Amino acid sequence: MKITDCKIISLPKIGDERGNLSIIEQIKQIPFEIKRTHWIYDVPGGVNRGGHAYKETEEFIVALSGSFDVQVSDGTKKKTFPLNRSYYGLYVPKGIWRTMTNFSTNSLALVLSSTDYDKNDYIMDYEEYKLWSKDKTVMIDSSKGDTSVKVNNPITKYLSHRGKSVFDCSLCELNKMHDPEGNLTYIYQNVHVPFPVNRVFYSYDIPGGEDRGAHAHKKCHQFLIAASGSFEVSLDDGTNKRTVLLNRPFWGLHVPPGIWASEQGFSSGSICLVLASEGYSEDDYIRNYDDYLNYLKEI
Repeated sequence: MKITDCKIISLPKIGDERGNLSIIEQIKQIPFEIKRTHWIYDVPGGVNRGGHAYKETEEFIVALSGSFDVQVSDGTKKKTFPLNRSYYGLYVPKGIWRTMTNFSTNSLALVLSSTDYDKNDYIMDYEEYKLWSKDKTVMIDSSKGDTSVKVNNPITKYLSHRGKSVFDCSLCELNKMHDPEGNLTYIYQNVHVPFPVNRVFYSYDIPGGEDRGAHAHKKCHQFLIAASGSFEVSLDDGTNKRTVLLNRPFWGLHVPPGIWASEQGFSSGSICLVLASEGYSEDDYIRNYDDYLNYLKEI
């Protein structure tokens, strides 16, 4: 791949008085299937991160909040892409060296990847990368890219059934990889979340105290994270009600289909990040609560 294959991709931006929402659906907004998702936060202002290349992995990088630059190189040429808006991101094809630099204070970076984790896919030394970019048979010391993949409470079975109770909604602690250059939390589909991730979306620019959501899904599983700030998720199964507070970027809530959910009490500057098992389909939504109660009677 060449540096000219790196490109900025604009994302849908759906806005109203409750804030904005942007969507990233695999194969539609980005040219690959989503296998891994991670986000980087608590990065000290001005710090550089992520100097490496992948042999096979494609990436899509978004500045969910704040700003940073992504410097890319194909071993011959270099280019810098500033990222400072939540509604566009940078596509980085496989075989490209990239470094994230010039983080503003309180920046939040979202990265979607096309492959499962494999330490042998990493090239961590730029001099080795320059040799490899000219000759793919060059041996790479992959131990430099060894990363912990410890799993907290892994879930390896895809839960295709709908939720029957608000107590089927699970609050999960995710891995938090601490580093002086900032923290990183990652999710592997069918491991940390019990479903394949087909779509990622996030709400931002939400006025403090605002409420959002208020719907149920017939088929779609969702995993909600307070990537920044805090909010409560109100859950309702038609009989029982439950409220879950999300206020850490390394905690997430699994909401199976068949559960009525709404997000409320957003703190200023909050970002609600959602991983979804299905692509967007309006037919999958139940947006009226009376319709939801009737739906429960019919199934």
